[in-house]
Amino acid sequence: MTENSLYSEPEDAKKSEAKKPAPPAVKSVEPNLLNKLKDAIQKKVERPIVRLDVPERPGVSLRISPNITQHQLKQWRKQSGEDTKQGLDSIKFSCHVIGHTTVGVVFDGEEVVDEDGYELNFASPEILDMTDTSRPIPEAVRAFFGVDPHLEAAALAILDAAGYSDTVDT
Repeated sequence: MTENSLYSEPEDAKKSEAKKPAPPAVKSVEPNLLNKLKDAIQKKVERPIVRLDVPERPGVSLRISPNITQHQLKQWRKQSGEDTKQGLDSIKFSCHVIGHTTVGVVFDGEEVVDEDGYELNFASPEILDMTDTSRPIPEAVRAFFGVDPHLEAAALAILDAAGYSDTVDT
C-alpha cells in the first residue's frame, strides 16, 4: 500500500461521483399558508351596499355604497368650507357624503330606474326635476330629505357603514 493510497480515491469512484445537476424544484400543487395569505391580501376589499331609509319619506330608501376613501372625505370637507373662516358647514358636508355614495333609489321595495333603465342618483335629471333643484349637491340632497337633522344622521350612518366607527381588536 502506498503512502497516498489512504488519502486518495480510486479513479472509478471519482468518475461515478461526477457532479449531477440538482433535481428541479417541484412546485407544490397544494396551496400553502403563504399562498393563501397572498390571495387574501390581493383581493379587493369592498363594503357591501346598504339601504338607508329617508325618514320623512315613507317607502323611500337609498342604496348606498359605503366605500369611502380618506381622500374623498378630505375633498368633501374642503368643499364644505373646512379651511374657511366660517369653518365646516356640517349640512353641506352631510350632503356630500349622501350625494356621492348614493347608487340607487328604492320606492316601496323596488329599485327605481330612469327611462333608459339606469339607476337613479342625485345627479339624475329625474331627481333634479322632482326636487325642483339645479345642483345635485347640496340642493337636491337637501330637498330630497326635507329635514336638515336627518341629513346629519344619514351621513353618520353612512360613515358608520363605511367603517369609520369600527374598532380594531387587539
